[in-house]
Amino acid sequence: MPNGQWYPPEWPDRIRALAAGELTAVEPRRAATVMLLRDGAGAGGPAVHMLRRRASMAFAGGAYAYPGGGVDPRDAEDSQLGWAGPSREWWAERLGTDPASAQAIVCAAVRETYEEAGVLLAGPGPATVVGDTTGEDWEADRQALVARELSFAEFLDRRGLVLRSDLLGAWARWITPEFEPRRYDTWFFVAALPEGQVTRNASTEADRTVWIRPADATAGYDRGELLMMPPTVSTLRGLGSYATAAEALAASDGRDLTPVLARARLTDTGELVLSWPGHDEFTKHIPAGGGA
Repeated sequence: MPNGQWYPPEWPDRIRALAAGELTAVEPRRAATVMLLRDGAGAGGPAVHMLRRRASMAFAGGAYAYPGGGVDPRDAEDSQLGWAGPSREWWAERLGTDPASAQAIVCAAVRETYEEAGVLLAGPGPATVVGDTTGEDWEADRQALVARELSFAEFLDRRGLVLRSDLLGAWARWITPEFEPRRYDTWFFVAALPEGQVTRNASTEADRTVWIRPADATAGYDRGELLMMPPTVSTLRGLGSYATAAEALAASDGRDLTPVLARARLTDTGELVLSWPGHDEFTKHIPAGGGA
């Protein structure tokens, strides 16, 4: 039985065009996504919050993923953004970038989680977290963030809040293959659902959301029932060994953030081999002249 690996049918032709010099790779856009964990799922460990992208979406339609999205350049420029937890310099070293870029990436993780799941990793002070983000006034601010009418720094200042960077742990980094027209350089983070907050499907890009144990999600993928991209499957498998959200968060500091980028090569027989270094389960062999 085939698994649920997301694999666009146009990829083989695009790979061959790239190899022939007929296609130019686009620059990946920086992005962040958050694996939000919740304890209480039983002996199998914590559950993770996932959303299913609408089938009509041009990129990964129908696939299960985590809340996330692209970096807002304004978040790199604002030195007055309310911030608590490890410094921007610490995050720059951890993420392999400069402090301004690190700030923007961490902001993207927190902002997108709020925009798409209604969960806010911020509080009035460095040791507190917002307990409730429901209500018409919160929704108005969320909509303004989605429309980019309000910067994240302005949002925090309006609310008297600071971003809690200590509530995040960097988990992995994956870059969309060079032959894909919509490319992202994505940092994956892990976080625990703050006490008192609840998730909801606030994203226009998703048609449903679920809380599911990582092992159950990957089992559904293995059976071909749940469609997912390789980074999602890989990070889910990595979460499966932790008994609590706190354990997973504590383990994040030791995670390797070397970027994973797919490679494609043509053999002497014309076979196309698509692989993700270090992740053999996703390797695909496409016969000469064959498609998906």
